[in-house]
Amino acid sequence: MKQTLTLFSAVLLVLLTACSPLAGQQNSQPIPTLQPPLVGYGFPAHQTLTFTVDWRVFTAGTAVFHIDQQGSQQKITATADTVGGVTMLFPVVDRFQSGFDATTGCSTGFSKQLQEGPRKVTGDLSFNYAAGKQTQVEKNLVKGTSKQLTASIPACVTDSLSAIFYAASQRMVVGQNIKFPLADSMRTVTVTMKVEAKEEIKTPAGIFQTIRVQPTAEEGIVKNRGNIWIWYSDDARHIPVQIRARLFWGTITFHLQAIENK
Repeated sequence: MKQTLTLFSAVLLVLLTACSPLAGQQNSQPIPTLQPPLVGYGFPAHQTLTFTVDWRVFTAGTAVFHIDQQGSQQKITATADTVGGVTMLFPVVDRFQSGFDATTGCSTGFSKQLQEGPRKVTGDLSFNYAAGKQTQVEKNLVKGTSKQLTASIPACVTDSLSAIFYAASQRMVVGQNIKFPLADSMRTVTVTMKVEAKEEIKTPAGIFQTIRVQPTAEEGIVKNRGNIWIWYSDDARHIPVQIRARLFWGTITFHLQAIENK
C-alpha cells in the first residue's frame, strides 16, 4: 500500500517522471530541440482542473492543477491528496509548482513539497540557460539534511509538470510523434509523445472527443513494466481530461471532475 500511495502522488507527473532515466545512465541519442508553442495557441489566463484519482476499484485521492498567466509566464500549481480510508492508512499531501515561458516553452523552474506518511521532503530545481546549468536543492525536513546538485542542460528544456501543458501547445496528428527534452533528476531525457488515436471519453465533467497520447522514453525506470496515456480534448485547447498509468502493481486513472476558468 505504501508503494502505491507514494506512486499516486508521482502520477501527477507520471507521464514524465516515470520516463526519467535510471541513475547513472546517459542518453545515447541526440537531445531534440524544444519547439516553441504553435503560433496562435492560447494558454489559459486562469484555469483549474480537478481530477478524482482511482486505483483499482476505489477512489484513492484527488488531484488539482491551477494554471495562471503572469505576464509572459505560465505558472502551474498541482496538488495531490489522499481521501477517505486511504488517508488513515498512509496520508499524502503533496504540492508542486512550475513555470514556463509562453512564447518559447522553456521552463523557468520546478519545486515540490512532499508529505507522504512520515516522509517530508522539499526540492527546488532552477535553470540557468546562459550558463547551460541546472541546479537542484533538496531538503529532508525530518532528518534535517540537504543536498545540492548541478548538471548541464540544453539551451531550452521543459520540466516534469510544465511538460503536460507545454505538450498541449503542439500539433497533435494521429500517427505522428511529439519529441522534446525534459530536465529531471539532474539529467536531460528525450520524451516522445506518440499520438495514437481519437476517442470519446466520458468523465464526471462531461463527454469529450479526445486525442490519446502515449508518452515514452527509450530508457527509464518503468521501461517494460507499464504504460502511460493522456487523453487531450480534440479541440484548440487540448485540455488533459484523463490520465492513466498502467504499471505492474495496478492501474491509476485520473478522471476530470471539473473545469473552472477564472
